Amino acid sequence: MQLRLRTKLTLVMTSLVLLVAAVLSGVSFWQLLEHVLRETNKRTVELAGDSFEWVQRALADASSHGWRPESNSAEDIHDYVRYALQSSEGLQAQLKSAIGSPAIYEVTIIDRDGIVLVSSDKSEEGKFHLGRSPISDLMQRGFLHKVTVLRGKPRIYEYSSPFKAGGQPFDIRVAISTGLLLAEISPSLQTSGIFALAALAISTLLAAVVSRATLEPLQDISAQLDRISAGQYDAPSPEVTGFAGSGDELGLVSRKITQVGQQLRGVHEIFSTMRENMNSVMAGLEDGLLLFTRDARAVMISPAAEKFLGEPAGQFLGRRVTEIFPPGHPLHEALHIESDELSEVAAETELETSEGPKRVSVSVQAIQEDGERMGALVTLRDLDSLESINTQLQVSERLAALGRITAGVAHEVKNPLNSMRLWLENLKESLSGESDGASQQAVQVLDKEIDRLDAVVKRFLDFTRPMDIRLEQTQLAELLKEVLDFARPQLQKSNIQLAQLLPIDVPEVYVDRALLKQAVLNLVLNAAEAMPNGGQLRLVLSRRGEMAEITVGDTGKGIPLENRQKIFQLFFTTRPGGSGIGLASTFRIVQLLNGSIDFTSEVGRGTTFRIELPLAA
Repeated sequence: MQLRLRTKLTLVMTSLVLLVAAVLSGVSFWQLLEHVLRETNKRTVELAGDSFEWVQRALADASSHGWRPESNSAEDIHDYVRYALQSSEGLQAQLKSAIGSPAIYEVTIIDRDGIVLVSSDKSEEGKFHLGRSPISDLMQRGFLHKVTVLRGKPRIYEYSSPFKAGGQPFDIRVAISTGLLLAEISPSLQTSGIFALAALAISTLLAAVVSRATLEPLQDISAQLDRISAGQYDAPSPEVTGFAGSGDELGLVSRKITQVGQQLRGVHEIFSTMRENMNSVMAGLEDGLLLFTRDARAVMISPAAEKFLGEPAGQFLGRRVTEIFPPGHPLHEALHIESDELSEVAAETELETSEGPKRVSVSVQAIQEDGERMGALVTLRDLDSLESINTQLQVSERLAALGRITAGVAHEVKNPLNSMRLWLENLKESLSGESDGASQQAVQVLDKEIDRLDAVVKRFLDFTRPMDIRLEQTQLAELLKEVLDFARPQLQKSNIQLAQLLPIDVPEVYVDRALLKQAVLNLVLNAAEAMPNGGQLRLVLSRRGEMAEITVGDTGKGIPLENRQKIFQLFFTTRPGGSGIGLASTFRIVQLLNGSIDFTSEVGRGTTFRIELPLAA
């Protein structure tokens, strides 16, 4: 739906106010969030300190009552401290009262084994305390991450304050909930939202009033333009439109419109005759096109012509042909220019460009209507580039044909191999046990060679066969763990140490799980084969901007410089008995998944492969 100018102006003004309100609201929310987090962090530190003071009082009270550990063993001291803390009513009251503080979720005291001694939640006592993310992680992250955490499912962060009692380590954990944090700042957010909506409503009303008052004089100008668009190019003078004595911008626009209307009368004749030819002109935009009027002035120059002219096309619009191609210019003679007139011609010439000398095809086509010459179209074509494109197309066609022929040959080889296998089995049965050793050896050699050739053909067919890709949203950390589980026996057999870093917070990707597992497994197994005497395998998952990166590194012998350009080629291998398909298959799979793969290697130090895949978001 086409919007009126008044509506657009209202929307623009409203959008600007909305943008300012959004920015101010964002800054206010950021300041509010930072303030609440700082106060919450300060509150957790204070609660941990108060709890520690009550712990000291509890131990002092226990000592004043004559309680002592049965011995100096760690277990007796642990039991003594636990009993003293659980018997302290003051400590229990302190823990319960802490829950009343904003955003505080839980206060817990645990021992060195993570067992809860006392807690504000009585049901947790005696249980194992699961570690939570520290508050400092949330405090140090960026604003967008904090907002994402608050908008998501409630998460628990905690502050840890370790201490010792009787020489044994204990820990005070003060936990906060993002859900409670959100509830604390929600009233302020609602108030800010109400003010923002009120400002938006008022700004919309004011914008509508201002745009109406500002654009009302444009009605006369609109009527003037309507007459010009209807073919009345001699539009009324400024006196008729009411802007005769106006010296402002609207009066100036009205006078300019009158002048444009007068100029359009002459230009309209030219462009009306050229309208049917524009499709053929636009179809040749790969070539340099220059369109000239009957008086040899340039009215259209395609961007591709700039490489032949050496300057931006806009500088030549309106110029005569002799100004664009003056005497001495290589194209002046080729175009047969005489007295600013262009004759139909087709020729070739050598032209010096910024990219070096080029062979250029020059042609001039006259544009006529009813036998009258209306202009001319000059076409400049880069013959060298055209030949290069044709050569590339021929190579691509040959490669495609070679691929089809090779696949056909591979299939045709399978049939003779099967026949040879059957006849070889018959030959084995026909040879008696008394046959000489040479015959038996020949049969064995034939048997092995047929097996080897059959395996090679099968691997080639598997590689050239189109892959059925089934994309699904995938958590890479889980997929990589599955790869390691599969390869772990091989790694243990080769005495290879595994160093892995697979964070679960890396966003998901859209991939074919089976294909990606095969690609990564090829890299892992290749790394294991590069370390026959043991070493270290590194598997790391990380995020790089909008890409997920999988790194597979080894401490093997590395890849020699002369082989680094060949490792992704089909059937290239340096390992005895290797097929040369693994890395080629990995490269193909990564390309099919819209990813990229590269590597770095140092002879004697090892090799590291990196796979980058676009995130699902």
